[in-house]
Amino acid sequence: MSEYIWNPKVKGSGIITCIPQRGLCPNNCSDCFFQSGRSYLEPLKDNLPQIPSLELAKGRVVRINDGNDSNNQRLLVMKTADQFNDYFFNTAIPENLEDFIAPIVLTLNPGDMTDKSFHKLNLIPKNLMFVRFRANMWNIGLLYEAVAYYSSQKVPIVITFMAYYTETMPEEDKQYYEWKKRTLNSYWVLKKEAVNSIIDTYKENPYVYSCGVKGQHACNFCGNCIREYYNTKERLKEASC
Repeated sequence: MSEYIWNPKVKGSGIITCIPQRGLCPNNCSDCFFQSGRSYLEPLKDNLPQIPSLELAKGRVVRINDGNDSNNQRLLVMKTADQFNDYFFNTAIPENLEDFIAPIVLTLNPGDMTDKSFHKLNLIPKNLMFVRFRANMWNIGLLYEAVAYYSSQKVPIVITFMAYYTETMPEEDKQYYEWKKRTLNSYWVLKKEAVNSIIDTYKENPYVYSCGVKGQHACNFCGNCIREYYNTKERLKEASC
């Protein structure tokens, strides 16, 4: 295995990332940073799997699968994760979430679902940290439905504002985007004013957060994952009493 490579977005945040699998993610989301040729792990064939040492992970929360999916090669993923003290999983595949051995984040609208529908869990597993919604200017109505569905069940929702490498925005929505560098690469990103207008809609809802704050994308400015990881750990402790 190659020397560990940090995801620059998480440095200084208390989070460290881990990808146990080789190869590409089965979700195949359009413009995904992980497998679009612009990942910090390129070339993927040389740098996967990417697993931090126990020393590096000590005192940090390990984010399992900032690339790929934790429901892909699930047994390998859980075996890899179990060596760490603190960790959570990421998946966009809503299968047997309650069987994961730690808190888990579910992406609601991956791939072709992004602008059409979202995963609606009939039962909320106790280990669900939060749900993540991939937002843009043309799926705001779908976002509204997802927020209503999950916040009514007291599930935190983190809005991830999508960035596009190719100019695929609808013509009428291009005015809301600008070409801008985010962490390593430049993309078409939603202007701050548009982001704020969406977030302001939910300013009185304690279950809604944005991924990144005040125009900053680095995790050390955000804190959603750290907060909800420990909130979930506390709920799991209370449930076991």
